[in-house]
Amino acid sequence: MKAIEMKNFGTSENLQLAELPLPSISATDVIVKLHAAGVNPSDVYTSTGTYAIKPQLPYTPGLDGAGIVEAVGEAVTNVQVGDRVFVASLPGATTGTFAEAVVCDANYVMQLPEHISFLQGAALGIPALTAFRAVVQKAGVQANQTVLIHGASGAVGLQAVQMAKSLGATVIGTASRGEGKALVKDAGADYAFDHITEGNMEQILEVTEGAGPDVIIEFLANVNLAVDLQLVAKYGKIIIVGNRGDIEINPRLIMQKECDVTGMVLFNATGEQHRELMTSVAAMLEANKLTPFVGHSYPLAQAGEAFDAVMAGKHNGKVVLQIL
Repeated sequence: MKAIEMKNFGTSENLQLAELPLPSISATDVIVKLHAAGVNPSDVYTSTGTYAIKPQLPYTPGLDGAGIVEAVGEAVTNVQVGDRVFVASLPGATTGTFAEAVVCDANYVMQLPEHISFLQGAALGIPALTAFRAVVQKAGVQANQTVLIHGASGAVGLQAVQMAKSLGATVIGTASRGEGKALVKDAGADYAFDHITEGNMEQILEVTEGAGPDVIIEFLANVNLAVDLQLVAKYGKIIIVGNRGDIEINPRLIMQKECDVTGMVLFNATGEQHRELMTSVAAMLEANKLTPFVGHSYPLAQAGEAFDAVMAGKHNGKVVLQIL
């Protein structure tokens, strides 16, 4: 099979297209012939060799994908040969989705509804599970609450908008470009603004009648957390999903608001929790409450360009590799 192989840790130039043998499967594994694979920031971080997750070289990147089941182990019961599926695996549970086929533990494979394309299926995985864990499991969003998704035009943000809206919340999303704000509105947000700073907080306060949002989903805490603490409603919740550095904050703001500030990392989910996340996401897909947005697709051979695009924030929505 054709696959991307990394023989050395580093940046995008180390992603090389190679011919690799398809590994054998165990009783609990499946082989999925992939039509598309998702590209996540964590894939890029892992490739540097400095991330918390450090695979053994050589390796094929990628945890997310979508395609058709080609073979199943004798103990597999949740999918069968010929099923359309999406793959949403954990590190160490897959041979890597940047390839024409992947061997994966069957627990990380779920049926893909016919109305969802393979490209869209590849845009699930980490983004969809992260969004559900943040919005539902951590924030516990409820009807009649107001939710600010601070950085809503990315792959996780757009799905978080849809999830919060499906729960009956009033949703405010932010983005840095006009195209991104339009996508945020298309995803179901009631309001779409520029990223919130101390200079434009009045927009949020106005639409929340001075109270601030009950929940803030934060994707760049090192830039925004101090503003979030000023904005969040009394007794509100701030869920930190992303961060790229340090920030100085005044803890008195947390005291005054009596708010909860919670961090999360998807990979902290246990195997059982991960399966629950997949089942919940699949149910939302079936109910037409979730539609992944693909921002741009690259051919498999251009995986390095896809890496660069993800880190540069070049595209709104999800970046995927089109394999078939």
